Order: sequence, then C-alpha cells, then structure tokens
Amino acid sequence: MRQAGKLLFFLSLIILAFSAICCTPRQSHDNDQLETTPDTIEVEPQEEIKKELTGEDIRLEKNIRYDKYLLDDEYPYKDTVRHFQWEKIREQIAVVENAMTEGANWGVLSNYKNMNKEAPTVADFVRNEYKRVSDQFGVERYQSAPLYSADGDTTLLRYGRDGWIVKLPDNDTTDMVKVQGVSFEGEFLVPKRYIISWGDSARFDKVVAVDVTNQNISTLEKTDDTWQILSMTHATTGVHNPPYAQETPTGIFAVQEKKVKMFYTKDGSSELAGFAPYASRFTNGAYVHGVPTQYPNQGIIESSPTLGTIPRSHMCVRNASSHSKFVFDWATVKQSVVIVID
Repeated sequence: MRQAGKLLFFLSLIILAFSAICCTPRQSHDNDQLETTPDTIEVEPQEEIKKELTGEDIRLEKNIRYDKYLLDDEYPYKDTVRHFQWEKIREQIAVVENAMTEGANWGVLSNYKNMNKEAPTVADFVRNEYKRVSDQFGVERYQSAPLYSADGDTTLLRYGRDGWIVKLPDNDTTDMVKVQGVSFEGEFLVPKRYIISWGDSARFDKVVAVDVTNQNISTLEKTDDTWQILSMTHATTGVHNPPYAQETPTGIFAVQEKKVKMFYTKDGSSELAGFAPYASRFTNGAYVHGVPTQYPNQGIIESSPTLGTIPRSHMCVRNASSHSKFVFDWATVKQSVVIVID
C-alpha cells in the first residue's frame, strides 16, 4: 500500500513537469525575446525600370492606304532582287520610340540656305569634292548648325545637319542651349539661332522611310502599339555627282515644311528650270516630292520610268506624284519624321 502511494506521487510529478514543458512559449535561439510573427510585412516600393526598345520590339502590320505602284516585300529589279529593309527601319523607329517615351521639349536644328548665319570652321576640317568645308563625319558646314563642347569651353566639335531632332532643356533663356541628340548621339551646346523649338506637344508617330540602296519608299503610322505600313513604292534618291547633285543623307530628320510646288533652278544659275509637285522638306534642300516638270511645260507628271532604278536626283527623294501628294497630305509638321537608311 505504501509502495502504491509512492508510485502515484511520482506519476503526479511527471504529469506536472510535462505540462510545464508544453505550456512554456518557444524561446528564440538568439535571445530571450518571444518570437512573434507580424500580421503584415512592409515592402519598400521599387522604382520601375523602363526597358529600352530595340528593333525587335517594334511591331509592323500592313494596312495599305496607297496601293498604286504597290511593291511586295521583295521584288525583281533587272537580274537581281530588291527588298524593303524592315529590320533597319524597325531599328530607327525604336530610336524615335525611346525618345518619345522619355518625353522632352523638342527642337530641330535649322540653317536652311545658311539663313541663320554660316557656321564657323571646325578644326581639322576637310574640303570635300564639292569644294565645301566638312567635319570628320562628312557633314558640310553649309546649311548646318555648329555643335560645341557641352563643357562650355567654346570648342567647336562638329556640325549638325539641318532637320536633326534634339531635346531641349526646360525654360532655357541662354544664348547657348545644351541639346541632347535624338538624330545623333551626345550632348552639345548650340547657339539659339540655329534651333527651332517645338515645345513638348510634338508627337512623332508618322514615318516616311527611304532606302537609298534599294531605291524604295514606304510610309508608316503608329496606332496603339503597332506601326501600320500604309504604302510601299518606288523612289529615286540623290546621286553623288559634283559639283551640283548630292546623295540623300542617311539618318533621322523632321518634316519641316511643305510646298505645293517646289521651284528649282538650272545648275549653276538662278534661272528657274521647273517645279516639283507636293514637296515635303526634311533637310537642307532635300524634299520628298513628285516627278519634276521642266519649263515650259506646266502640268504635273504622274510617273517616270527612272523611278526606283538608280540615284539620279539632287539630294531629293523623287517618287510618283500621286504618292508624293499622299505624303504631302498625310505627313504633318511636328508629327512626322523622314528616316533614310542605306
């Protein structure tokens, strides 16, 4: 009987000890604080990283509006095959898209016919086959803007083509404006007189794409997230033929002005030789225009067998007059760019 009492006593002690262990809160390994779990976890907001577009991100879709003289993506030319270089066009559109995504006060370099004064002579200049001063990039001083070092040391580094697109700082009232290139790389100081300011409302969602290698032209317009291809036809670009005819320069240019008739003179004189219809100017004296009409004729010529063959023009981009009218009516200033690829 006494042994049974002892057994009951020890069993009671064991039960009490077990209860104490089970009811004791779990201890932290690092300290004697009780481990707690918060109801919510606060996460620091992270700044969204914007992805820079490449040509592969640009979506193209055909939605032809001008179907006269319509070309396929690939088409025969003599004993070869010519084509539209959509990959290169996409790459240049991506440059425009990235600039538009960032937003800006937009500007255009301007010195048509040296109306804003001839630019100074750059160091280490060369004199090209046209007997004109050019920089190391092949850009002539004539009809160009001077681009100075952004450090403000008055060093003239290069020339900027008339029609190149730039970004401008907000509310800049200085005589030397720091511009960021869109049509070219880098930042430079440019005298204000060589800049046309278009403010922050310009939208470059229309593109005229000119191919100087395949001698063709296309038009594209952005709708939502897709660039619609509106036309695909022949063109004839500028030829390198000193002292007058010059090749059409490659690059990205703004459509700056439009003329129903662009009058031209005989080479080496001031005598009017004729006119080109529905002309849209994008750089220097280079226009997208219709087939030229030589005086004494007065009517508009629709097409020419030389379109889409070899370069023949004086820097301009010649195409069928009905297509140049399509471009003229559609490609508005402050909304359109001309992309010239090789």
